[in-house]
Amino acid sequence: MSEEKIKHLEFIQNVITRMNTNSFQIKGWNITIVSAILAIFASTKNNYFLLSAIFPSIIFWFLDAYYLMQERKFRGLYNDVAGISDKPKEIKTFAMRPDLYTKNDDNKYSFWNVFWSTTIWKLYLLIIVLLTVFFIYLKFK
Repeated sequence: MSEEKIKHLEFIQNVITRMNTNSFQIKGWNITIVSAILAIFASTKNNYFLLSAIFPSIIFWFLDAYYLMQERKFRGLYNDVAGISDKPKEIKTFAMRPDLYTKNDDNKYSFWNVFWSTTIWKLYLLIIVLLTVFFIYLKFK
């Protein structure tokens, strides 16, 4: 493998690492914001703070799915540059073209496929369902 190709793979891997870090931080921000809103709920006993905690979870779910989708596209790019894909695309040296990877190529690049991926939906849906159930329980208690 040429030195240029190795450097290209390093560039792509750095982008993948950044996307992964962003996704991890988004999950942390979501939990922090929901916890802060729950702390406000605990001090005020206003049940509508429980519902207001759902909104950031939905926003962060979409944002997290976006970063995971970008990460998957760059992984596809990495695999093609490394020559380990089943049907590799022709990638010029040092080209960073995640736009070449669309939902038409493989469903794993689809936003909705990523949105409902196991690593994402379990966390966000669990938070949303727990907040909703807790709100309903307290509302009709």
